Amino acid sequence: MRRPFARLTGRAGREPVGTAVAGAADVLRPAAVLARGTGRLALAARRRWSATPPERRGPTALLAGALLLVVWLLPYGPPAAGAALLAAAAWAGRDRPAPEPAADEDAAARREERLAALYEALVPYFSSPDDPHPLYAHEGDTEQVFDGAKFDGDGRPTALRLRYPPYFRDGEPEARARIEQLLYAKCGRGREYRFTWHEDDNHLDLAVLDPLPTDIAAQPYVTAQGESALGFTDAAGVPRTLPVHAGTGDRDEPPVLWRTGPRSTEPHLLALGQPGTGTTTLLRSLALQALRHGEVLVVDGGATGEFGFLAGRPGVLAVESTVGGALALLRWAAEETERRLLRPAPAARDAGAGPRPLWIVVDRPAALSHLAAAGGRPDPQGLLEVPLRHGRAANVTVVVADQFDCTASLGAAVRERTRARVVLGPASAGQVESVLGAPPHTTPVADVPPGRGYVRLGQGPVHRLQVPATPDPGHRETPEALRRAVLELLPERPAGVRAPAGPAADAAAAQSGG
Repeated sequence: MRRPFARLTGRAGREPVGTAVAGAADVLRPAAVLARGTGRLALAARRRWSATPPERRGPTALLAGALLLVVWLLPYGPPAAGAALLAAAAWAGRDRPAPEPAADEDAAARREERLAALYEALVPYFSSPDDPHPLYAHEGDTEQVFDGAKFDGDGRPTALRLRYPPYFRDGEPEARARIEQLLYAKCGRGREYRFTWHEDDNHLDLAVLDPLPTDIAAQPYVTAQGESALGFTDAAGVPRTLPVHAGTGDRDEPPVLWRTGPRSTEPHLLALGQPGTGTTTLLRSLALQALRHGEVLVVDGGATGEFGFLAGRPGVLAVESTVGGALALLRWAAEETERRLLRPAPAARDAGAGPRPLWIVVDRPAALSHLAAAGGRPDPQGLLEVPLRHGRAANVTVVVADQFDCTASLGAAVRERTRARVVLGPASAGQVESVLGAPPHTTPVADVPPGRGYVRLGQGPVHRLQVPATPDPGHRETPEALRRAVLELLPERPAGVRAPAGPAADAAAAQSGG
């Protein structure tokens, strides 16, 4: 009896067929890739030809024909061209990542809509009726002007490069400001943007900056003598970092270092800001750093007692808050500056035998001047002229802080001789430029933490700045960790010496055991 052939059904029958199909697919895979790539290249060429203006098609075809003729005449030209075409087809036909999910497609569509809206908003600024082939035109192509776009979770751009036409007046600050304000409004308010103009190749880079760290408290910084850390800034702005201890642990942060002393080009500093923005905090931070190598005298024009914790400490010559005391202290500082100019010879100073650095820290001098004028006394700011004028040669540093609304009350010597400038707190670009002498390189924001602002040393660049937290240790609302951080930087008082009477001084003495 004849046996029937086994049916090629079931699992046993499907396995040989599947193996054969897989083997054939592996063998034909290079051909499939080349065919797919050739089709994609042909489709791209067709789209490019369709997008070419009619008046340019003739020259384009003539140029393509000339190139083909050159390739044909070159030795080994046709084989090389064929190999290049095969390589391009293989690259174009490669397997590409799977399409994104539907949610990602919706996000991508929203990003495209945002870029299209931004493009349309830029058309009136970057277009000209005399341009026969405008880069910006209504319902134009966004891909030819935008590059490297990155977005956050809300679909707002965080990084972007855009091209602009060569006839745009990118050398005029007013023209730049209009574009920057438009981008700030369209890309999302409430964030800080950095705009970098590349005039040589007509590009503008937009980047959203991360907030500066606010968890750095007062601490001993690894700096050389004559260097003081004003605060911390962006890593791209300075070539150096400092090891710091912060709330999240030890790390390195880029500082803004201010060099003082006889070799400094910006020996004096002026800080301005609104009340509560951190100008007094900056003065406390600088005074604590100055005590490591020098002597400090403090004039508290606001009479708030926020410098009382310094009284009686080694290196602190005096802390005064009254008009009479401030006049006497500043008069002595002016005379001491003159004595320093006469006493040490240049050779002695170079050998390190000169006097210790003297820091004159003045908070709210405009308030003191007002009280002095009301009492018929000399202006205390007039006594700062000698230290400001000759302090560099005498190793005397003057640091002044006041409020924006008192800028007009500052003396001429203070305004003209303080070449290191700091602006803290919310401020418009015009306010920042009026103080620093140059506009900020980023868009100022309205909501900033205390101690946040901008700094410029002499004719240098403008840097963002975050002043380290240095509160008054005698204030009842100061957190214990910050209180101890400040008190650990203070030199111990000599035995039997107590700070002057006062609630802030008593609290600081109780905390430090002095």
